[in-house]
Amino acid sequence: MSETLEGHVERIVYASEHNHYAVAKLKITGNPELVTIVGELVGIAPGQELKLSGAWETHPKYGHQFRATGYSVRLPAQIQGIQKYLGSGLIRGIGPAMAQRLVDRFGEKTLRVIERSPKKLLQVKGIGKKRLEVIREAWEAQRDIRDVMIFLQGHDVSTGYSAKIFKQYGQDAIRVVQENPYRLATDIFGIGFLIADGIAEKIGIARDAMIRAEAGILHVLNKVSDEGHVFLLHDQLLDRAEALLEIDRTRLETAVRNLASSGDIVLEEFQGGDHLSRRTTSVYLRTYYAAEVGLASRLKALLSVPFQEIGQDVGRMEKLVQRKLAVILSKEQWVGLKTALSRKVSIITGGPGTGKTTLVKAILAVFEAAGKRVMLCAPTGRAAKRLSEVTGHEAKTIHRLLVYNFKSGGFQKNETDPLDADVVIVDEASMVDAFLMYHLVKAIPMTAVLIMVGDVDQLPSVGPGNVLRDLIDSKRVPVILLKKIFRQARESLIIVNAHRMNQGLSPTIPDSNRDSVEDFYFIQQEDPKKVLSTILDLCCDRIPSRFKLDPLSDIQVLSPMHKGTIGTTNLNRVLQQALNPSKDMIERMGYHFRRGDKVMQIRNNYPKNVFNGDIGTISRIDRDVQEVTVKYDGRPVDYEFSELDELVLAYAVSVHKSQGSEYGAVILPVMTQHFVLLQRNLIYTGVTRAKELVVLIGTKQALAIALRNDRPQKRMTRLRNRMQDNGECGVRGKEEPEIQNRK
Repeated sequence: MSETLEGHVERIVYASEHNHYAVAKLKITGNPELVTIVGELVGIAPGQELKLSGAWETHPKYGHQFRATGYSVRLPAQIQGIQKYLGSGLIRGIGPAMAQRLVDRFGEKTLRVIERSPKKLLQVKGIGKKRLEVIREAWEAQRDIRDVMIFLQGHDVSTGYSAKIFKQYGQDAIRVVQENPYRLATDIFGIGFLIADGIAEKIGIARDAMIRAEAGILHVLNKVSDEGHVFLLHDQLLDRAEALLEIDRTRLETAVRNLASSGDIVLEEFQGGDHLSRRTTSVYLRTYYAAEVGLASRLKALLSVPFQEIGQDVGRMEKLVQRKLAVILSKEQWVGLKTALSRKVSIITGGPGTGKTTLVKAILAVFEAAGKRVMLCAPTGRAAKRLSEVTGHEAKTIHRLLVYNFKSGGFQKNETDPLDADVVIVDEASMVDAFLMYHLVKAIPMTAVLIMVGDVDQLPSVGPGNVLRDLIDSKRVPVILLKKIFRQARESLIIVNAHRMNQGLSPTIPDSNRDSVEDFYFIQQEDPKKVLSTILDLCCDRIPSRFKLDPLSDIQVLSPMHKGTIGTTNLNRVLQQALNPSKDMIERMGYHFRRGDKVMQIRNNYPKNVFNGDIGTISRIDRDVQEVTVKYDGRPVDYEFSELDELVLAYAVSVHKSQGSEYGAVILPVMTQHFVLLQRNLIYTGVTRAKELVVLIGTKQALAIALRNDRPQKRMTRLRNRMQDNGECGVRGKEEPEIQNRK
């Protein structure tokens, strides 16, 4: 039998953002004992007046409690309740100390003042115009969000995501969710198809509804783009969608046709090519089709423009390079220099220690001596910073170079407003996906020279495509392959072993009993728990004491997997506790974030100018304003609490996410549990991230498996074929790929 209960929330004992379950203590008027209430209680805060419906029960461990099945919220009327409510952190800009000052000034009228006369808050110490605006906006949002959150709690949407939904749609949130919940999956980061599908089912959308079929098709294509593919074959798409949605195949075929008609996807027939011999149909998300076709078209156009010689003879170049660099180039490097100086587009590739950087510096010196405007760029902030340091020339990230335009939602630099450059050099080009490379090439003037530099044997880009490999395989772009390892580099076991492993050979392992300090070690260990404890010992004690490297800034743990004892998730939890036991902590999105934590951005956020893979340090947690500040190379970036799903801990990261970065020391577990992901280029990429020290931990059997596996999963791309095709490349339909905050 349902009962009702009324009182004010005294304190929150427990609250889960993931399933909305909360435990709180309720003070009932006239009853000296606090009552325990439990249930799905979204957004409740101390001081609030609640009217609950439900039933009493006796828990075997926690005793007598009231399980709420429904509730309504009223704002508190008494001073004590008002102070608790405002001090709970529910209203951004007001924390416990500010709540005390407010009720001291306005008493029982405090909430009425915030509601009707917010300018009076300026009378309170610590509130200026900026904080007043934050409080006013938060109050209005909280007033409207309550209905939205109560509606969404019944549809398995967490408190954090509810706030995002309200921020995206405002008072239209309930209408949008009821009309088309699948919009959430495309409009709001973190709410994927599965969450949206669960909401759709609860509000009565049929399992075979066309809106669900179309959303499922788009979800599958987005999922394969996360795997690095630019497209999916038509039959493969239908197979995946059928398994996911359990919808009749003919209905899915109709959904594909509908999406093609609307321009959301592109269907393209092709004969054979990389993936099969018969004629078939590829299915692209429109954005990636436009990027791949546009990239091929633009590169072929660049290649077709006659090259203007810079007028430097070999003798003068040799003297210039020796004077500027104080080095003598190898025969390979001289051939590379002449090629780069005489072709519109070229690629420089080679392993570590083969002189790529020296060659870039030589190219830069000659072009600048000829009065050419040279721009240097790289895909990540760390790679750009390193390029700038080694060349003495300003280098920018590709995103910064292209200048994101907040009004238009796209890059400002393009074919109508090109880069002011005669030469553009792109470092770490293996990391650049098809989408970003297209936008870069589109902004390069037709009269300019493009030089791409990268190690093609490393892992391909995190984003869709395999641009550097495809361009090399197309044989349409001149390739400068550097093979010679220079004497100084040969003294490093990191570089020697990287080349050995890249050839499928076992690394040279130094005798661990020797007193001499080497830069490459292998620790034999089969038990994952012992591997974990060894990693902790290395990070906290052995490496810092012997190599004088800082555990946070100089040592990076890399792992092939996210799950398991030595996956990144568990490694981060354990390393955070060992390296940063700070008590200044908040819990959001399943993570405990602490001041001083090393964190990584996991999506492109153009307004904040931070991008997927950027690593920073949490420098501030402000509960009053509900913000976390992360410093990226000294630059502070603020995140609202609801935006923290863009961050993950980065004490341990995947090898893919380490691309473009350099670390003093790299620790890499290599275990047979990682069998599916054990690939030669993965181990090679991880090892080449280290400058001073590499420690592999695991079994030689697992390492041997990885070194034998030189056939990683082939990415579905057609850039190579498009470069080889002599026909015109054109984009059908809506031709411009939009900028997206992609994962």
